[in-house]
Amino acid sequence: MQKFTLLALFGVYAAALLPNPLMADVRLPQLVSDGMVLQRDTPVPVWGWADPGEAVRVEFRGERYTTEADAEGHWEVTLPPQGAGGPEQLVVEGNNRITLNDVLVGDIWLASGQSNMELPMGRTKTINRDEMARADFPEIRYFYVPDRYNFKAPEVDLDGGEWVAITPETVWDVAAVVYFFAKDLHQHTGVPIGVMNAALGGSPIEAWISEEGLKAFPHHLEEGKRFRDDDLIDEITLADQSRAAQWDEALERTDRGLRNGSFHWARSDYDHSDWDTIELPRFWSDPEEPVNGVWWLRKTIEVPDSWAGKPAFLNLGTMTDADATFLNGELVGRTWYQYPPRWYRLPEGVLKAGTNTLTVRLVSESGRPGFWEDKDYELEWQGESIDLTGEWHYRLGAQMPAKGGSTFIRWKPLGLYNGMIAPLHKVPFTGVIWYQGESNAGRYGEYAELFETLIEDWRGHWNNDELPFLFVQLANYMAAHEQPTDSHWARLREAQKQTLGVAHTGMAVAIDVGEWNDIHPLDKASVGERLALAARAIAYGEENLVYSGPLFKEARVRRNRIDISFEHTGGGLASCDGEPLQHFAIAGEDGEFVWAQARIRGDRIQVSNPEVRRPQMVRYAWADNPEGANLCNREGLPASPFRTDEQPVSER
Repeated sequence: MQKFTLLALFGVYAAALLPNPLMADVRLPQLVSDGMVLQRDTPVPVWGWADPGEAVRVEFRGERYTTEADAEGHWEVTLPPQGAGGPEQLVVEGNNRITLNDVLVGDIWLASGQSNMELPMGRTKTINRDEMARADFPEIRYFYVPDRYNFKAPEVDLDGGEWVAITPETVWDVAAVVYFFAKDLHQHTGVPIGVMNAALGGSPIEAWISEEGLKAFPHHLEEGKRFRDDDLIDEITLADQSRAAQWDEALERTDRGLRNGSFHWARSDYDHSDWDTIELPRFWSDPEEPVNGVWWLRKTIEVPDSWAGKPAFLNLGTMTDADATFLNGELVGRTWYQYPPRWYRLPEGVLKAGTNTLTVRLVSESGRPGFWEDKDYELEWQGESIDLTGEWHYRLGAQMPAKGGSTFIRWKPLGLYNGMIAPLHKVPFTGVIWYQGESNAGRYGEYAELFETLIEDWRGHWNNDELPFLFVQLANYMAAHEQPTDSHWARLREAQKQTLGVAHTGMAVAIDVGEWNDIHPLDKASVGERLALAARAIAYGEENLVYSGPLFKEARVRRNRIDISFEHTGGGLASCDGEPLQHFAIAGEDGEFVWAQARIRGDRIQVSNPEVRRPQMVRYAWADNPEGANLCNREGLPASPFRTDEQPVSER
């Protein structure tokens, strides 16, 4: 009996030395991790989870802070304001010990919006290759917030993500706007910069507003609440998947270019001499009744002997919609939707001396099929290139009805705020940068109110009424018009500009850095640097800094002309390119706009047209793509588009 008692006691003692499965380890949120940046000069919370009542100790910069987990297992300590610097260690200890390394103290910014805030540096490599090769900024840290939606409640943690220091190896995946913004601020402030990027391509603004904020927009709020029904989400998702799968299956089944599951028309020995020919790049089929389905396109190219077998680079611009590309019968690249550039690196051994056959299987899902103009189409190797524009052979493999779009549940109201913004609430920020609006251009009428609501909503959740909020006005996009016209994109830009009436906001004008044929323009350097200028003035209080281009102030009718005055003229009004001012339009009482002559006269612009004897209204850069608009200040910052249609015009 005594022997049993001693063994039992020994067992209890031994068990006490082992980890207790009933005692939970202290746990940190995804954001509080190695390489993180803590916001300087403000109290900073460090938080996490543990057993209810568990004692937790946090150590940082030689100081110790203690607390214990509440009844729900949540704990939090607040570090007093810290000066910029690092790297440091941050230690958290409860039943277990966590040591975070390489922690910096500096300024944190939140980036958000849609795809132009996501676009990575790798997509801009054709113009930023040298920049990327020297991108060595160990004190700039980037955290990409994983895509996630939740319509039921705000999330308290992220389901992934890590802090990454900027190096030539990591910069490829860093959002280009963020990179140039952070680089500029880091170089001007000399302190570490961290940016959390919570953006999602195609997302509308209402998806980023909380339930409290959306109460002012009942139609959006109710739409978001609909998707709290998991069965509804499953039903819609399955229906979308089924419809897409049926379309894809019918396409594959009826495509004459396929035979027994292989790409018959892509074979190098296939004879395409009886196919029709077409000059590329261009779009084809009737604009009113486009022919969707799958199109096959082939081109023979002559390659020098010195290129044979070499790992050349194939640049096929941009296509609508999806492609599979073959060289000499071998698949060398594939893209599943229209926006990305077709940059395909050819493996060694595929390219041969003499005649090579390039084949593109192009799937057109809706709208006109085609190769976009004003893009590069060439085969490159060691600085030499072979032009791929000109005559191609083409043939319809299978005709299909338009595929139809998906529901895109992730874009519905509430979801992205709850899934991607709410988990960041405890992090103090220096400010926010925002690039969004393309998805709301067709609903420009409500945008100004939604945007102001979003800013107030976020400031409320961060308990900071003066949180700097800097945003990008939409870039120029789509085909330019020969005559003055109205425009959804111009009206969305106007709604964005109205938001400057909210305190502590700034706007980067981008009508000079877009591309008519690409909704994702490559010049993100200008955008990031203009946002950084606004940050230096608004967030950092840098005085006497010209951070904005001219903004319309007042219009006065003077007999047969209208004089326009501006704010933010800097060193004076100027032509961006030294040429006469363009893209001013003028109208009389009939509202029929015609192009006007515009001249700089001191701090004003005089606008007139001899055919409009009693002018009443002026518009500037009022178009989807105001090509040629060239009003700047002498610091080179472009003027924002404007109209006086609904502005009071003084007569004199």
